[in-house]
Amino acid sequence: MAEWEGRFSLAGRKALVTGASKGIGFEICKVFADAGADIVAVARDAGGLLEVKREVEARGRRCLVIEAEMGTAEGPVAAAREALEAWGTIDILVNNAAIARIAPATELSLADWDETMAVNVRAPFLLAQALGPAMIAQRWGKVINISSQTGVIALDDHAAYATSKGALNSLTKSLCAEWARHNVQVNAICPTVILTPMGKAVWGPEEKGGPMRAATPARRFGETVEVADMALYLASPASGLVNGAILMIEGGYSSV
Repeated sequence: MAEWEGRFSLAGRKALVTGASKGIGFEICKVFADAGADIVAVARDAGGLLEVKREVEARGRRCLVIEAEMGTAEGPVAAAREALEAWGTIDILVNNAAIARIAPATELSLADWDETMAVNVRAPFLLAQALGPAMIAQRWGKVINISSQTGVIALDDHAAYATSKGALNSLTKSLCAEWARHNVQVNAICPTVILTPMGKAVWGPEEKGGPMRAATPARRFGETVEVADMALYLASPASGLVNGAILMIEGGYSSV
């Protein structure tokens, strides 16, 4: 193995990924397994989880699948407990599961607001709270929060989603401040529109997506593997000095 490959290797590591049954989470599971990690795949979709399991095991890695609802207070805690009981520790946590309730602020329902905060902010906190102590005890851990460019810049009709991702970015920095001394790294990735089913549902119509692409210097949206590759960097030894970072991956949108 070349030296650079060792710096990006996840051999012997155990990673828990939420929202693992599709989109970015599915891609992260595959990329991490390629890099040598065993995967705990967490999602609501039983069929999607079976597909993740097939993909991970085809790469020669173990895969534990856990059905859980991130919108409840019990779901994240139960998922973390099951993972710890099965594997002892989790080295890498990827908080990827999210929902987007897109509406003008004057029309957004309280139910949509509360559900967005529960899935996008409370669940990542509860998982980090449950899995963090073992990372601290072993003096090695990685927490990767999949945030959004809307956590940094404003977009129309994204009041709940943007607020939740801004809160997730703040949680990232707060956990870094507490855990960095224990060699636990906590970082956030803030992608532009990624062409997942959720991304296509919101930005697929040309009247919606066209102006957004035109305002992006790269003139395109992102692919799931581009986020997964950045997550691999953050999960690997190569990123040992990166902590509390809010990393934009958005084609230059926030630069102009």
